[in-house]
Amino acid sequence: MHLVQAKSILSPQNGMNLYRGCSHGCIYCDSRSLCYGMSHQFEDIEVKENAIDLLWHALMHKRSKAMIGMGSMTDPYIPLEGKLQHTRKALELCLKYGFGITLITKSTLVLRDLDLLEKINERTKAVVQMTLTTFDESLCRKIEPHVSTTRERFEALCTLQKAGIPTVVWLCPILPYVNDTEQNIRGILDYCIQAKVRGVLCFGMGLTLRDGNREYCYEQFDKLFLGLKEVYMREFGNAYEIPSPNSDHLMKIFHSTLEKAGIMHSNAQIFDYLVKYEAREEPSLFGM
Repeated sequence: MHLVQAKSILSPQNGMNLYRGCSHGCIYCDSRSLCYGMSHQFEDIEVKENAIDLLWHALMHKRSKAMIGMGSMTDPYIPLEGKLQHTRKALELCLKYGFGITLITKSTLVLRDLDLLEKINERTKAVVQMTLTTFDESLCRKIEPHVSTTRERFEALCTLQKAGIPTVVWLCPILPYVNDTEQNIRGILDYCIQAKVRGVLCFGMGLTLRDGNREYCYEQFDKLFLGLKEVYMREFGNAYEIPSPNSDHLMKIFHSTLEKAGIMHSNAQIFDYLVKYEAREEPSLFGM
């Protein structure tokens, strides 16, 4: 890790990343892409040393309450968070000043902060978004090697649901010829139904590859899936979008299964839910 002094912390859309870079090792990670201009090694985590002070100042001066988002580029619960606790401190500020929170993670470390999430959710809304890609645990360990397994994430979703914390699942990416099977999709959707998630986001069955993350992905293919890199190069070249040949069939299963279960599966509807700030009504002294 290395420390930097950031100039700001919140984006115009109220999103933030307390860290830059990641040690989860997911073979498909888009955040490795060169277009993001990262000047250091991806696993050498950049820690915004003054992030909490910047967030305090930003929340103090906001004219209206909003949902604060974390994790769009870097998981707020990378292992380093266990020591530094920047995410926990950010949640404490959101609670103190009455802001809602939504975060994206693949780590069960989020349960460490269940007490704060519950308190925020009592006043407004705290939503945990969890990425699930691969139902098979051994395959999950290959493509997402240094993070909580899918089963562990499912169990965390169940714990959050029992605590009254609303959850959303990201079903992506789906890698052609790796996890683009009906068995995989049905397994993940069954987890979502059991965990009673509010919604499942999916942008089609496939993944995206750009300069930077494509090269890393192909390096991992050579180690894990002999010959797969050559298949991708032949079928997709340097394309950004890498669709599964099973996409239409799998998307039909996705929508029909979630529709039957009463779970949101419209990306637009889910994003509207995530960004909407909701203040809880204070109970009346007279029970009215």
